[in-house]
Amino acid sequence: MIHANTDEAWLPLYEALASPVRLSIINLLAGSLMNVKELAESLGLSSAIVTMHVRKLEKAGLVQTKMVRKQGGTHKMCMLAERSVSIELPAHAGDSLKVHEVSVPVGHYTQFEVFPTCGIATTEKMVGQFDDPRFFLEPERMNAGILWFGKGYVEYKVPNYLLAKQRPVALEIAMELGSEAPGVNDNWPSDISFALNGAEIGMWTSPGDYGEVRGRFSPVWWHDRVNQYGLLKVIRIQEDGSYIDGQRMSGVGIGDIGLARNHWTFRIGVKEDAVHVGGLTLYGKGFGNYNHDMVFRVFYEDSPNG
Repeated sequence: MIHANTDEAWLPLYEALASPVRLSIINLLAGSLMNVKELAESLGLSSAIVTMHVRKLEKAGLVQTKMVRKQGGTHKMCMLAERSVSIELPAHAGDSLKVHEVSVPVGHYTQFEVFPTCGIATTEKMVGQFDDPRFFLEPERMNAGILWFGKGYVEYKVPNYLLAKQRPVALEIAMELGSEAPGVNDNWPSDISFALNGAEIGMWTSPGDYGEVRGRFSPVWWHDRVNQYGLLKVIRIQEDGSYIDGQRMSGVGIGDIGLARNHWTFRIGVKEDAVHVGGLTLYGKGFGNYNHDMVFRVFYEDSPNG
């Protein structure tokens, strides 16, 4: 389930749904897996036009593709990536919940352990060289807009601006993510895990490393056949558990992660013993399709006993 709101970052989703053709594609894929040629025949359109529509649905996280053995050959098949979409409208002015928001650039990690293939870049140039983890210590990495690695993790310290009288109700973390394949590969699953303050909050399997078309905000100098964009994912930790795009990841709730401290520690990575060790690409401002860094939002209410 995709859990969206009125943030501009969700515009690609709403744009993808604002088309009779793309809605027809979603309806067709709800019935069975189909390749572009089959979709084109069903819709009475050219394969080139259908390919364009499928890519918009992929960017929105509604459709994914993978190679499937069929009728003695291997075919690139399209399928639905999600079962539903929910849209959260802004809270009414009278609602009690308030929010603190912090934006954290992808290069502001405080600890890491990464393995090739790996790299880091600003919107102007590569930081160091490809596949050399030593450059993850380069001071210029603080300006990075993208980083990637084959396995390992990066860890961030996030300031906690809650006051003693403010009780946290939920925490949301929004970021653009993808796998990390040698080159690019839309069918390259990777089990990406998340931890907060040492508590494992869950795992999400990224479908692939997207690069067949350029990212909306890819710098001009950025090569065509490398990581271009990911999928916008929103993690929400609330009282009854942890969710990603509304889909439950674990039973770790807001009361289990120790938010009563001056800062929080967020770790994201790919474990060596994961089922799918397909790497990780983290997109920040100036890269990908959403043009923003990682966003942390803590929702709180004032305690009557504060």
